[in-house]
Amino acid sequence: MRSKLFVPCSRPEFFDKALAGTADALSFDLEDSVPPEGKAAARERLAAFLDTDAVHRTAKQLIVRVNDPHSLDFTADLEALRGCHLDMINLPKIDDAAGLIAAARAVADIYGAPVNLLVNIETPGALARAADIARADPKVVGLQVGLNDLFATFGADRRDPRNVHAALWRIRLAAAEAGAFACDGAWPDLQDQAGFRAEAEMARALGYVGKTCIHPSQISAANQIFGQGGDLAAARRLVAAAREAALDGLGAFRFEGRMVDRPMIAEAEALLARAGDAA
Repeated sequence: MRSKLFVPCSRPEFFDKALAGTADALSFDLEDSVPPEGKAAARERLAAFLDTDAVHRTAKQLIVRVNDPHSLDFTADLEALRGCHLDMINLPKIDDAAGLIAAARAVADIYGAPVNLLVNIETPGALARAADIARADPKVVGLQVGLNDLFATFGADRRDPRNVHAALWRIRLAAAEAGAFACDGAWPDLQDQAGFRAEAEMARALGYVGKTCIHPSQISAANQIFGQGGDLAAARRLVAAAREAALDGLGAFRFEGRMVDRPMIAEAEALLARAGDAA
């Protein structure tokens, strides 16, 4: 999921274009991008679109960000989505493990089918308890960064890379502790491609799987930055070299100009496993 394109459900004319585009995942939004008076129509349009043949044939990851689990719209969202094929439901406004458990129970009871959960970390409470949230239910497969909402709550500078790194690091550690992935959030300035790339590079270096795009113009950069073609090739070579070294009784050995040991081999094996690569 190198690129996850944000698709506002207030703009149904974007649905087909997004499906035909190059993003790995589509995140249909029923929350902030839809005004209160338009939510009923938006969820009806989305449910109809998700039932089309083109959607059933797509290889893209399909995600829906529902409304705040404390709202009546949350229940209405799940009822409208019942029977729709989805890969993940994105839960916003989760502050703690208890809130996650309650929301996950509602998803199971109302949506009715097994579905993975992607949880937004977008409040100070969620950031402080991110690992507990990620471990609270086995259906939680990932944490989604929400820096715009998070930083707005306490006046932090969204553009300061020190602030961004601090938040990304904590969320990535929490996801790793729970065995979940972490997906980077949106870069809000469409005119600043350099800023988008710099933040995506930071997230990639921390082990994030991809980045949210709010416009198709950002997809190519996300796919390139989070693409793992070179990393996979190097991981294959490292794992093969480790097998040969093991035959000689070596736990640590020199590989392409550097010394490697078991943790680095395990990292390469994990990368290949995530990519479905049986090297």
